[in-house]
Amino acid sequence: MLREIDFHDILFLDIETVPLKKSHSDLDERMQELWEKKSAYFRNEDESASDVYSRAAIYAEFGKIICISVGVLTGNDNLPGLRIKSFAGDDEKKLLIEFTDMLKNYPSDRTIYLCAHNGKEFDFPYLARRILINRLELPEMLNIAGKKPWEVRHLDTMELWKFGDYKHYTSLDLLSAIFDIPSPKTDMDGSRVANVYWEEGDLPRIIDYCQNDVIAIVQLMMRYTSRNLIDPDRVEIVSD
Repeated sequence: MLREIDFHDILFLDIETVPLKKSHSDLDERMQELWEKKSAYFRNEDESASDVYSRAAIYAEFGKIICISVGVLTGNDNLPGLRIKSFAGDDEKKLLIEFTDMLKNYPSDRTIYLCAHNGKEFDFPYLARRILINRLELPEMLNIAGKKPWEVRHLDTMELWKFGDYKHYTSLDLLSAIFDIPSPKTDMDGSRVANVYWEEGDLPRIIDYCQNDVIAIVQLMMRYTSRNLIDPDRVEIVSD
């Protein structure tokens, strides 16, 4: 099936998320109560809701998106290239508007796929939920309501590796290692994003981290289909 898809019609993406507020105490009373109920399902008996607040980033109801990096292939199969652009900032609504405007600019008669690692469980639903929470129109590419499975054009590099084993989780870093792809992890990993954002205020570092994940996702898809890897010199980062 993958061989039948023109990889130039795939939008590769990754998102980075953080808790909605810097600390649990910054939440209003209602949201504190709701986080108390939510976190009760996974926190230990000796932990408070405040103790596990860093995990709020993975729940769209309690977190926000600070970076979306997207990549598209350029060139051809013999000499592939990759162009990457990031939408990032403190104003989540603004970056979501820019991202959804990009999606809407694709011609309506063009078949576009979205691809992410663990995208079906995390990136795609998280994006859809935060778009609605920010009172924006949900792009057709993310609107799966009422669609048949074969009508949903979402690709997931983790799901593709499962081969039907629904209990199996494999990180992007591990898959990169076994397929001899340079690690997407540099001086940080996902567990450090919230601290780098809220404590260090280093958004450029997070953007770089997110872009490296996109590169790894693309390279992994190339390995899955026995295509040539993209030379690092053929990766273009588009800035505003």
